[in-house]
Amino acid sequence: MNKIVNFFREVKAEMQKVTWPTREELMGSTAVVLMTMLILSTFVGITDFILANSLKLILR
Repeated sequence: MNKIVNFFREVKAEMQKVTWPTREELMGSTAVVLMTMLILSTFVGITDFILANSLKLILR
């Protein structure tokens, strides 16, 4: 039981050392992630469309 209590004390101590991002940093990071996902998903979608249509033409 003592090990469990000690574990949670250490977790609490480590969590107090964490530097949490500000709201502005979080919003900026979120925007970067969303834009990256939009660009990559568009690229993958276009590539899939081209390859699928190319395969249809080859197999006719």
